[in-house]
Amino acid sequence: MQKTTLLALLIASLMLAGCNTVRGLGADLTSVADAVDEET
Repeated sequence: MQKTTLLALLIASLMLAGCNTVRGLGADLTSVADAVDEET
């Protein structure tokens, strides 16, 4: 359980560090959602 939480926090930190604006965050989340949809 701790490993999962740590991994989720790490991913969230990297995503936030990569986005300079809220609009950028929305675009990144959309691209992640699209990638997940394509994989399933």
